Amino acid sequence: MSAPQDETFGKLIVLEPKPGGAVANNEQDSIVARQEQAEAPLPGDQAYVGDDTERAVDNSDAEEAKGRGSRRLRMLLIGGSALAVAAVAGYVYWDNGAHYESTDDAFIAARQYAVSSRVAGYISLVAVTDNQHVTAGEMIARIDDRDYQTSLEQAQAQVAAANANIQNTQAQKQVQQANIEEAKAQIEQAKANLVFAQQQNDRYQTLMKSGSGTIQEAQQYTSQLHQQQATLNTNEASLTAAQRQLDAYDFQIASAQATLKQDQAQLDQAKLNLSYTMMTAVQPGRVAQLSASDGQYVQTGSNLAMFVPDKLWVTANFKETQLDQMRPGQPVTLTIDAYGGRTIYGHVASVQPGSGTAFSLLPAENATGNYVKIVQRVPVKIELDDVPSDVTLGPGMSVVPTVRTDASLSIWESLRDLL
Repeated sequence: MSAPQDETFGKLIVLEPKPGGAVANNEQDSIVARQEQAEAPLPGDQAYVGDDTERAVDNSDAEEAKGRGSRRLRMLLIGGSALAVAAVAGYVYWDNGAHYESTDDAFIAARQYAVSSRVAGYISLVAVTDNQHVTAGEMIARIDDRDYQTSLEQAQAQVAAANANIQNTQAQKQVQQANIEEAKAQIEQAKANLVFAQQQNDRYQTLMKSGSGTIQEAQQYTSQLHQQQATLNTNEASLTAAQRQLDAYDFQIASAQATLKQDQAQLDQAKLNLSYTMMTAVQPGRVAQLSASDGQYVQTGSNLAMFVPDKLWVTANFKETQLDQMRPGQPVTLTIDAYGGRTIYGHVASVQPGSGTAFSLLPAENATGNYVKIVQRVPVKIELDDVPSDVTLGPGMSVVPTVRTDASLSIWESLRDLL
């Protein structure tokens, strides 16, 4: 039988077997009782063990309280640091945003117009299709021009006839001018004949009075004097009539020239009408809402399509409280809603001198009824600097412009440059 070991006293008790059944059992019970008594701690030892236990518990509570305080301090430090970082980040964000003004009430604009026919006729050719881009001078549609070609030739003939009439009248005027010169020469001749006749008459009158000449000769030369006087009067009347005829030719030439101008105007109109049969683009742009088709009859002023020029800009309706630092020439960054927020650049061109409602069809009347102040919006024109060629922009498309109203560097930009 093996011997048990006493941990309390450090003694080894060896039990030896003895003969006899009952005696052996009694002795065995006695040994077990002594062993249990030996294993039980003394009263002093129990007190010592209790104190160690309390001391261990106190130390554990102190360490636990110290750990809780340390964790609380760490949480306060972490929370304070996070709050400080958030405050600094918020201030940096606010400072950076204070350099810009933005709005989502902005749209692309253009001076689009309707392509209309200026003459009536049947369309012989439509040279474009829907949404096609055209250059300046490129043909959009053409109207059958045969009638207008005939009108042009007729007008040209009328102009030629008017020119011929003027030339004929001018030639007649020149002939009449020669007739006038001839009449003047005849007058000079008649005057010379009249002087000679007057001399002859005076001579024979003197001879008749002196008895050297006859009465018949005197009467004959008196008659010649009267004839020469009548001839002179006739020639002078012919000169006057020729001069009046010359003035009449001047009036005829003036009338013919007026007719020529009228015929020339009709010729110019015929040329214009012929040119109107071909509708071309006056500037680069795109054809939209095309309604013309081959063989269609159109009246003067019929709309065939809409034309959107390449020259685009943005009308941004900023609040009036955002215009304090906004000036023409400031850079603008724009994002296009239709193309996933793609960015383009521009600059402020001008600020409308008045709110949008001031130029509306029915402007607000604030002098009657109750008044509630509402922040007004003012249209700002933004010109685009670099319109992308791979996107299609048009009036009414939404954009979000951001205007750089403060050119100085923000804190974020300074930090970014340093890093």
